Amino acid sequence: MSETSNLKLSEPDTSDLMRIAELIAYHVRIPLKRTIRHASHSRNQNETLLVCCRLEDGTEGWGEGLPREYVTGETIDSALEHVRTADFSAFGGGITDLRDAVQRCDRFELPQLANVGGSPRRECFGNAARCAIELSVLDACAQAEGVALSAVTGLLPEALPLRSRQTEVRYSVVLTSMAPWREWVRAWKVKVYGFRQGKVKVGISGRDDRATLARYRWMLGKNFGLRLDANEAWTCDTLEARLAPLLPFGVESIEQPVPHGAVDGLTALRRSLPTPIMLDESLCSLEDAHRAIERGLCDQFNVRLSKCGGFIRSLRITALARAHGLGAQLGCQVGETGILSAAGRHFACSVSGLTAVEGSYDRFLVREPLTNEDVSFRRGGRGRELPGPGLGISIDRRALRRVQVSEEHFPL
Repeated sequence: MSETSNLKLSEPDTSDLMRIAELIAYHVRIPLKRTIRHASHSRNQNETLLVCCRLEDGTEGWGEGLPREYVTGETIDSALEHVRTADFSAFGGGITDLRDAVQRCDRFELPQLANVGGSPRRECFGNAARCAIELSVLDACAQAEGVALSAVTGLLPEALPLRSRQTEVRYSVVLTSMAPWREWVRAWKVKVYGFRQGKVKVGISGRDDRATLARYRWMLGKNFGLRLDANEAWTCDTLEARLAPLLPFGVESIEQPVPHGAVDGLTALRRSLPTPIMLDESLCSLEDAHRAIERGLCDQFNVRLSKCGGFIRSLRITALARAHGLGAQLGCQVGETGILSAAGRHFACSVSGLTAVEGSYDRFLVREPLTNEDVSFRRGGRGRELPGPGLGISIDRRALRRVQVSEEHFPL
């Protein structure tokens, strides 16, 4: 008998592994303080998907997704069905660290839901559900590891060229078209508050875009950065004519000027337009990003976490833009709660070179805040880096109960 025959092989130490006990999906209805209108839609509330990832040690991570049928084809019903039918085996067993959590989120795939419509669905169908699930897992695991969510940017190889810690970012403001006297008041507030750049919604039926821009430019001054967002309101045939009278007011870019179905026509128009084109509704996935680059459709991407399928995929899209010489801004969905606002802050504070940052409107727009922490931007549009661990926020349970429509549990 050998000397080692009586020795027991040591078992691997699993005491430090993070184990997910369950995922909880909430359908919540978030009222807004005012109606928000643009050329594609108007809304005064959001049907929002929240996901809570509860670890066995009691740690809770949170994620949020905002389904937009006119953008990714999703509704709150389809988002909930995606969660109900998902295979969560990628998250089973013990998770060693945040890097492991990132890899598992990357492998996770949503099920293919039956197509009830006539037209084929885009690759981005399900992105709101994916974003909510992914953020909840990353938040929980980052908390358990004691690091901020922004650490994810340093764990994705493609995103390493983007990685740059910033302790503060400056948010851009959205300027909607409204009654002239309201535009004067809005411009005055923006100026007093100290914003440096903003985006004007154009293409709304019955509104005079030229007069709106004239008022905003006169009030905000020549150094204020102005971008335009048409929200698919124009066509390739009318784009140049619609844009021409607005250019004298110093337009930095025009966002999604034509519908997604007509976006291929932008290839030829880019050669004659003096203003950079930004894609939004046509930029919802890596597949969209590759097509835009291959066909020369635009100069900039508007990356939004929920629309693009979460933190990881948004990093990949931004990295792809950077590698091909395109600009990228971080956008937001109207009526995001503090969960997505916090995720956006971690993204913006860990990614260099964003052309603009939008979001963190919480106390200015959301009537029922869900986070105990106020992550709204401050004077000048300033947003400070959020301390970890995880997202750096906690949920107001009483507020959650007030807006909750349904709650479903999915044990792992």
